[in-house]
Amino acid sequence: MYDLDTRKHAIALVSQGRSLNSVSKQTGISRAAIRSWQIRIEPLPRMLGEAHPCPRCLPVRTTPADSASYAYLLGLSLGDGCISPHPRSGHYLRIACADAWPGLITACQAAIAAVRPKAGVYLLRKQGCVAVTSYDRHWPCLFPQHAPGKKHDRPIVLEPWQQQVVDDHPWELLRGLIHSDGCRITNWTIRLVGGKKKRYEYARYFFTNRSADILRLFTDALDAVGVEWKPANQHRSVQNISIAKRASVALMDARVGPKY
Repeated sequence: MYDLDTRKHAIALVSQGRSLNSVSKQTGISRAAIRSWQIRIEPLPRMLGEAHPCPRCLPVRTTPADSASYAYLLGLSLGDGCISPHPRSGHYLRIACADAWPGLITACQAAIAAVRPKAGVYLLRKQGCVAVTSYDRHWPCLFPQHAPGKKHDRPIVLEPWQQQVVDDHPWELLRGLIHSDGCRITNWTIRLVGGKKKRYEYARYFFTNRSADILRLFTDALDAVGVEWKPANQHRSVQNISIAKRASVALMDARVGPKY
């Protein structure tokens, strides 16, 4: 992305009678770019981010305007998201969503659109799932946890401004985490009542992740909203968090709910 002064300088060199080839060699700018600037020199708003600037790149940094949607998207990205660079510039945000949950796919698209209204959102279909994908230069600004390597092999620590968003919207973070690496299931058991076997069913929530930091973010948010939890069975580096108390399940049903 070239700023307006750079563009004006290149066009000024051309106006002096210099060839596109010589100006390109001097400035390192492609001839095609310089040629296009002879028609339109102003950068497009979608390239500059002028139509919807990044809140983390403003002179006075702020949080995303729709902080609730951001908290939900943060939960999704910590679970099933990744950011990858574009070959030339910018970055792709991708959130993997199973085909079995069309409501989740729609909710993910809506969250991305709310956080970056001018960024395009499209579905990259794969076998059994889709990658909800969006291109924008500022995804690493909004999700600074992005880094090479697997999440459970590196620290995942929120920046102070992210922590404030999470403190303000713990339920939205929990919903994003459950919708990515969690589930709501119905268990059952058989008990003897008056000498007769009776089947009892009860709901519970599970959250599974290999990152100790992401697990801590999940349980801290549960503590903040008064949901009781306990560690379930642990297999190697995979930790399961169980929510089974009736009152806590009722809270989760009212504010999070199952995937759909």
